[in-house]
Amino acid sequence: MSAGPLEGVEPAAEGAVEVTVCPRGPMLLRGATSVQDGEGRAHPVTRPVVAVCVCGKTQREPWCDGTHKVLRTP
Repeated sequence: MSAGPLEGVEPAAEGAVEVTVCPRGPMLLRGATSVQDGEGRAHPVTRPVVAVCVCGKTQREPWCDGTHKVLRTP
């Protein structure tokens, strides 16, 4: 797998992970079976679509907890 935002994402048997980046929000992954956090721990995916934090402020890494909604942007 190439380096970048999908590093550490394991695809389902079909082999494709669909990525949607939400403006000022999370990255939505469809078709992943696991997501690796910044410390290298694998987190199993149990839903068809999961929201992965891209703001870095979540308390539930790697999952989005909505903190981006209260962050002020310049």
